[in-house]
Amino acid sequence: MATHHSGNLPTPSDAPVVHYLQQTWEIAAQLRASDIHFEPFENFFRVRLRVDGVLQEIPAPPYEFKEQIVSRIKVLSRLDIAEKRLPQDGRMNLGLKNTQRLNLRVSTLPTLFGEKIVVRILSTDLAKLNLDHLGYSVADKQKMLEAIQKPHGMVLVTGPTGSGKSQSLYACLNLLNRAEVNIASVEDPSEIQLPGINQVNVKERIGLNFATSLRAFLRQDPDILMVGEIRDHETADIVMKASQTGHLVLSTLHTQDAPSALVRLRNMGVATYNLASSISLISAQRLVRRLCVHCRTPVSVSSQSLKDLGLQTFTDQAAPQHHFYSAQGCSQCHKGYWGRIGLFQVMPITAALQHLILHNASGHELTAQAEKEGVNTLRHAGLLQASMGVTSLSEVLAHTDVT
Repeated sequence: MATHHSGNLPTPSDAPVVHYLQQTWEIAAQLRASDIHFEPFENFFRVRLRVDGVLQEIPAPPYEFKEQIVSRIKVLSRLDIAEKRLPQDGRMNLGLKNTQRLNLRVSTLPTLFGEKIVVRILSTDLAKLNLDHLGYSVADKQKMLEAIQKPHGMVLVTGPTGSGKSQSLYACLNLLNRAEVNIASVEDPSEIQLPGINQVNVKERIGLNFATSLRAFLRQDPDILMVGEIRDHETADIVMKASQTGHLVLSTLHTQDAPSALVRLRNMGVATYNLASSISLISAQRLVRRLCVHCRTPVSVSSQSLKDLGLQTFTDQAAPQHHFYSAQGCSQCHKGYWGRIGLFQVMPITAALQHLILHNASGHELTAQAEKEGVNTLRHAGLLQASMGVTSLSEVLAHTDVT
């Protein structure tokens, strides 16, 4: 585990722009940052890193360097330096001192005081693209494996932006990727390059959207399709038909939990009989920070406190106290945390759920049936992780809802 020393942060006041940026890439990699924000304001320039889902500020270059910083990044990512009125997207690949290479996605945005740039650091470690690393339990992993090993049907991963949905889909594709199958994916944009998979980036300005790509895929003799997101009825209709005609389809939605995905698709205009016959499994997820094993501190929470938080169904109420851990902070972590882990609600579509779908059941009715079949809520999955000391109760409460 790397040590976080503030003295290693870039101090650019007497350094050229190139040197400052190189130091910024180095410290971002050391701290495992997912994003770097370069932000111009009226009288100052701010640089922030997102580490384990939380933004933290680092020393910024002098204000007069802001144009040079932006220009340098745009040159490296092959963007139009002269275009400052419109957003642009690009990519770059950089080397670090330790021979590590960073695959970076760049997004520019014209603001009142200049162009803001956000650099997303994309993972290139395919070894980490597995369900165990993401945090699936043994039971949930087995459910997922059974669904993706079917020759046809649809597997949906749902959750808000930044909840790790793409990582889960990539982990599934990594398992399925072999010479005997033809896999195609369309994303906006692709985050990780997977050798052996035909990956397409959406380009709306020329008419290459999800629906257009899917129609083309179906003429390319596919076995497995991955669609970055189902955004509209047209895309939903195509993927439903593909999953019913001998193809395995993986995709994502933005909903709060697994049962809500069915309601969302129904509201998009997808017929209930298509939902019931197409979808094999829906997995909702969140990312929470992992507690540092070096400094986490045991805490006791009373049954009454859990009840007040709406958690009375979690543990044996006969026990007056329940044991969790809290974040402290030490030289081995960032404010008591190090890394993140997924919380999952994995819901196979059983015959009972199919019956409810066909009869236009509400989200609450679908949730009740799923719970009856042993499907955890996201809150319950989080509390199980908290009780084992993997994350804190405050993280679970911040990232999950009482259902």
